[in-house]
Amino acid sequence: MKLAQIAAPDFDLAMTLGSGQVFHWEKVGNGFVGTIGEQPVYVEQRAETLRVNRGHAEMARHYFALDHPLAEICASFPNDPIMITARNFCRGLRIIRQPKWECLATFITSSMKQIAHIRQISKALRERFGEMRRIDPPIDGFAVANKDVVQTFPRVQRLAATSEKELRKCALGYRAKNLLATAQLVSSGAADLEGWSALTDIDLREELCDLPGVGTKIANCVMLFAYERLRAFPIDVWIERVLRQQYFPRNKKIATEQLRTFSENYFGEYGGYAQQYLFHHARMIKNTKSMAARRRQKVRREALRRPCSSQAGQFVSGHRVG
Repeated sequence: MKLAQIAAPDFDLAMTLGSGQVFHWEKVGNGFVGTIGEQPVYVEQRAETLRVNRGHAEMARHYFALDHPLAEICASFPNDPIMITARNFCRGLRIIRQPKWECLATFITSSMKQIAHIRQISKALRERFGEMRRIDPPIDGFAVANKDVVQTFPRVQRLAATSEKELRKCALGYRAKNLLATAQLVSSGAADLEGWSALTDIDLREELCDLPGVGTKIANCVMLFAYERLRAFPIDVWIERVLRQQYFPRNKKIATEQLRTFSENYFGEYGGYAQQYLFHHARMIKNTKSMAARRRQKVRREALRRPCSSQAGQFVSGHRVG
């Protein structure tokens, strides 16, 4: 397989894929394998160029939002120390344009879950209900054995026709019931995901929140990542912590609804980008601190396990005493 090249200035592929927007891409060799819709894709970055399997260049350019005016977007952010730090840390991070059903279903499964768990659920759903796609390795080589096979995200009709019991086998727990009910609404046409593209932000959020398993946070995620409503500002536990600690340190009793109103007004038309930068920066800094703490604990444990060296006596002025 030969690779097509795409100009990708102001873009960081690894950071974008690892920022908690999507959960199925796997690192393989010099790049990543995954799917865009139902198409198997291999993509790697070399400086300001993406290399992607032939026939998928335009799809990848659209998916990774390489047309977003990133410099203009970042310039619109509030000029406060917290936002400046997050912006500098997240240079090149872009908001991916995700398929609507895949994005909605994935975030329904994400409720009260950490990213590692969401990835496990996504993988389980794809392996049990998705379809296999094969990617031929590039002619310059990248694949480890069996890594050139990917699974698509399950079609809505496939999940609508299964059972809650079968979905629970993918470690969904109570989320299985909500995912099944939403899949049946979308499959029947009662929830017209494509038709909702024409709605205003307010109406779109209301329609999404009417779906089983979708609250304001998940609705805002879907609006941002699937409908490209770049003003949408999802508030999860990470962002709520950032807002409370960094923007309202003296107001311990501020309500979540007040945080939503503040965020919509303060971060402006590209609030979704600001939110993603704040989220990714906070999570990475926390992970770095946690790893450092674990290393310190490991050093202390190893020091405690070392046998203490005994001495028969002490030396004073070069002579043994005692």
